[in-house]
Amino acid sequence: MFPVKGINPKQMERMMRQMGVKVEEVDGVEKVVIHRAGGDIIISKPQVTRMKIMGQTTFQVVGEESRIEKPSSGQPESKQPDVSEEDVELVAAQAKTSKEKAREALIRAKGDIAEAILSLSK
Repeated sequence: MFPVKGINPKQMERMMRQMGVKVEEVDGVEKVVIHRAGGDIIISKPQVTRMKIMGQTTFQVVGEESRIEKPSSGQPESKQPDVSEEDVELVAAQAKTSKEKAREALIRAKGDIAEAILSLSK
């Protein structure tokens, strides 16, 4: 809860409850990540408080801050493409291989089905 000088914490909690404000600690949080265009902010060892006021939820995060900058190559960070189960089954059937190998080939081919089939057929 928020320490307020001169007010008993129990009294403060009671007043907030009367106003319809529900405050609770969120336990077990190991880190909080805020994704931004200019780089991610990671807060380690956070203390997270959830407040519900008039149907809205607000989180207060307190902890040690560190930044992770995204690559400055001008190109977006490469991430694994979303590979659908249908694509995996198609590649596996065409290349006569397992679904696991088909999925790996699709990821390497950045989702390109034809390229994945060709790479498995070699």
